[in-house]
Amino acid sequence: MKITTVGLDLAKNVFHVACFAEHSKEVQKRMLQRKHVRLFFIHLPPCKVGMEACAGSHYWGRELKSLGYEVMLISAQYVKPCLRGNKNDFNDARAIAEALSRPSMPS
Repeated sequence: MKITTVGLDLAKNVFHVACFAEHSKEVQKRMLQRKHVRLFFIHLPPCKVGMEACAGSHYWGRELKSLGYEVMLISAQYVKPCLRGNKNDFNDARAIAEALSRPSMPS
């Protein structure tokens, strides 16, 4: 399956990634250490990547754009309504990807 959307939840050392194909079907979720994030995205075909806007997201946005990804920084106020279940890192990554897929999302 071709991955079309990726939600990336940033943290200090451990990042969480949720990858979705067409029709919002989750095809992969991973927990990555900081040093393995770039290597993970090198092997992934170019797609949309969403991150919550914060200080670190600007750095990672530039890194991923240099690899050919379409990066979108999303404000936390738009991610929160998409959160399902308890707040944890994988659910945050899923919520980011869902917010990215909404057609009314401001860019």
